[in-house]
Amino acid sequence: MSGAVGPTQADQPPSRAVKKDHLAAQAEQSRASLPQSDISRTRRQNGVGKLSENGRDMTAHRIFDWSPAAIVFDCDGTLMDTERHWQDARNRVFREFGLKPPAGFAERAKGVHYTECGSLMAEATGKPDLTGDMTHSLLQHFTALVAADPVTMPGAAALVRLAARHLPLAVASNCPLDMVESSLDRAGLLGHFGHIVVAGDTLRPKPYPDVYAAAADLCGVRPQDALAVEDSVTGIDSARSAGLRVLGTGPRPAGRGADRVDLWVNTLGDPELMAWANTRIGMAGPPFPASVHE
Repeated sequence: MSGAVGPTQADQPPSRAVKKDHLAAQAEQSRASLPQSDISRTRRQNGVGKLSENGRDMTAHRIFDWSPAAIVFDCDGTLMDTERHWQDARNRVFREFGLKPPAGFAERAKGVHYTECGSLMAEATGKPDLTGDMTHSLLQHFTALVAADPVTMPGAAALVRLAARHLPLAVASNCPLDMVESSLDRAGLLGHFGHIVVAGDTLRPKPYPDVYAAAADLCGVRPQDALAVEDSVTGIDSARSAGLRVLGTGPRPAGRGADRVDLWVNTLGDPELMAWANTRIGMAGPPFPASVHE
């Protein structure tokens, strides 16, 4: 298995192969046959879709009036509640080396590849010679924390299980492959994903578009027909650069970086989002072959 993509790439058994022509045709037929959803009509009647005091995005109609042909999820902070583990791991490393975290470092480090994070930690504390040691320690602490407490983000499991019955799903992550697979496996979600794509020798990490572009290709769809689900500006930039539509989730980052999403929700259990999922995904076509996510 390549370190850059998950267990269902070129060497996958034939029953898990995805035919691009069939998928594209099925997605197009589903979109053409769907009536306009009640949720979309309600949003327009209420003037929702404009930037409002509750933070809804002007481009929300690009999600609610649309049916994706595939969904690509980020892992940390999107599917799994691991951002707190990264924060704890960073703090442990700082203490281990007798250093103090710089102000605002947590937001700066969110979503970046762990090797880049180790480098940032060393540089921000004026100890560039400790880059290798701090990076190694960071990964060790994080692995231990995740193994002890694998928790999914609110609404994530329900959305994944619904979508997996009808669409090809993938994960695009900056974390090591074995870590992504083990955390999803402990949460009972790994089997719902046809592809796990991570940064590696041939794929640059987020914010480069590589992991999202590769994930859409493995799902057999064009990037513009796929939805990315993200919680960080780093991931949003990656997905946007690859050409995917983007759903943001979790606490909205400060600044203008999050403005590149089509829609932002506080959690994946958002009632409006789940109503859309049940209408636009749950009724979008025949069930996706069970062999893809068994």
